[in-house]
Amino acid sequence: MSAAVVPMVRIQAADFDVAAEIARLTQGRADVGAVVTFTGLCRDEAGTLSALELEHYPGMAEAEIARIAGEAIERWPLAGITAIHRFGRIRPGENIVLVVAVSTHRQAAFEAASFLMDYLKSRAPFWKKEHRIDGSEGGWVDAKESDEIAAARWAGR
Repeated sequence: MSAAVVPMVRIQAADFDVAAEIARLTQGRADVGAVVTFTGLCRDEAGTLSALELEHYPGMAEAEIARIAGEAIERWPLAGITAIHRFGRIRPGENIVLVVAVSTHRQAAFEAASFLMDYLKSRAPFWKKEHRIDGSEGGWVDAKESDEIAAARWAGR
């Protein structure tokens, strides 16, 4: 099933429509038995954050995410996979990232979505700068050790 699958990867400033992205992967398909989505939202960090500013290297970010999505296609029998990551200024409650994995069976879709999201959190070339409600800049957000540990679980699997 996954030999003909081409990952859809987009880096964009505009918001995305989760239902439209699911429909794009499933419309007219009778072989799909599972759709797993993950949508990451901007948090307000206990009321202190007014926005996150996300930056990336255009071209490099898309290529890196496409590479890891391609690895997911090699590892699991997928019917489709999408990764959309936003950049620019994103306010609390707004979407940041979407991962959609579709397969005949749920386990492959769950694992592929988790694999791709772990990569996005730990290794995708994005940088986040916090903007605080009080007007100050919170600085650049460092990678979390927990994200690195989550991504490391896929090595050798």
